[in-house]
Amino acid sequence: MTSQQTAHPTPRTLGELRASGHIQRSIKDEIRNNLLTALRTGADPWPGIVGFETTVIPQLERALLAGHDVVMLGERGQGKTRLLRTLVGLLDEWTPVIEGAELNEHPYEPITPASIRKAANLQDDLPIAWKHRSERYAEKLATPDTSVGDLVGDVDPMKVAEGRSLGDPETIHFGLIPRAHRGIVAINELPDLAERIQVSMLNVMEERDIQVRGYSLRLPLDVMLMASANPEDYTNRGRIITPLKDRFGAEIRTHYPLELDDEVAVIEQEADLVATVPTFVTEILARFTRYVRDHPSVDQRSGISARFAIAGAETVAAAALHRATVVGEESATARVVDLGSVIEVLRGKVEFESGEEGREMEILEHLLRKATADTVREHLAGIDMAPLVSALETGEPVVTGDRVTAKELLGSIPEPERTGAVIDTIAERLEATDDGERASALELALEGLFLARRIGKEADDSGQTIYG
Repeated sequence: MTSQQTAHPTPRTLGELRASGHIQRSIKDEIRNNLLTALRTGADPWPGIVGFETTVIPQLERALLAGHDVVMLGERGQGKTRLLRTLVGLLDEWTPVIEGAELNEHPYEPITPASIRKAANLQDDLPIAWKHRSERYAEKLATPDTSVGDLVGDVDPMKVAEGRSLGDPETIHFGLIPRAHRGIVAINELPDLAERIQVSMLNVMEERDIQVRGYSLRLPLDVMLMASANPEDYTNRGRIITPLKDRFGAEIRTHYPLELDDEVAVIEQEADLVATVPTFVTEILARFTRYVRDHPSVDQRSGISARFAIAGAETVAAAALHRATVVGEESATARVVDLGSVIEVLRGKVEFESGEEGREMEILEHLLRKATADTVREHLAGIDMAPLVSALETGEPVVTGDRVTAKELLGSIPEPERTGAVIDTIAERLEATDDGERASALELALEGLFLARRIGKEADDSGQTIYG
């Protein structure tokens, strides 16, 4: 829906706009019509949204077709803000506004006193400008220090000093919501707004007018209001006032990815990787994230966001790039040994239940081993590892680590005439082609054998890991 920007239409005056046959639509009609068009043509209105196809998206589409203001309820890192930002793609690419107007007023319907006077004086010569849809989305992170003036507006003392009376509507400095007239306003973490600020939004949502400093300025605002909140806060016992809660037409629950493939897809889509990370390494991180998310020692109210796994993938890639730079490898590929760097980095993203002090690292290490073992079973089940185990029992141990190149690791496997076929099968199963990926695949197999207690493993303080 957010295709490359095209040139705006040519009409530059109100008369030219009327002659072009332009039809004015409300913001909710605009979104409804564009969503229906996308559904009819099979276009994807939600680019980049993964895992919500059969749960959240159908609910949101029904709410938009109904013309409802929407609040998205979910724990941190579930993609609420990402989903709200995709709504921009459902707006018309270009829309006409009165040139120089403080609000995004349609030339057919000026609403501020200044624009009404200007339209009456110039009539068909009223100059218009064109606003791109990317400029019609406003976002505000709710904080306790947010004021009524920030969201709705306040009296501008400079305008009063110019000689206007305090009751003059033109003394108002408009806030975020009026300035989003004919657009979308998204307020993140809505319950964090102070109660008096929530009260100031009631008229905006229901009557579509604003009240500032004791007098009401009747502005027929055309705004779609979206919000996000944590379910725990969005209750009568939390920090949301009931009348405001009642004014949202739809409350939609988001969730973390339900399937492993969706978790992997989110990581691959969002992570900014500085090295190659094989899919099976990403799967380990995805499984690790899901195990941490479901573990009883982790505070479930705080949640484990998708950013947990994304940061893990970026850390693993950085460890691979560091090794490649130090040892002089041409290309950097993440290996299983790099996963050891993840726990220290991600520890701060997990909130544990009280009573688990001192066991945090132990729990995370256990869950990472479990995720690795599951990935080994998923990809390497059925492969006869006996020749590799036998070679390790009778030959030299295999050393890997952050100072060992992929070629050195592959070349250190004892009895290559016996183990070569097994390593080729492992590489084929994991779709490993170059030396970096083959070394990573070999490390996964070695770690799987260790976790199955078929070989030993030791790690020293220099960053080396020895299998044998």
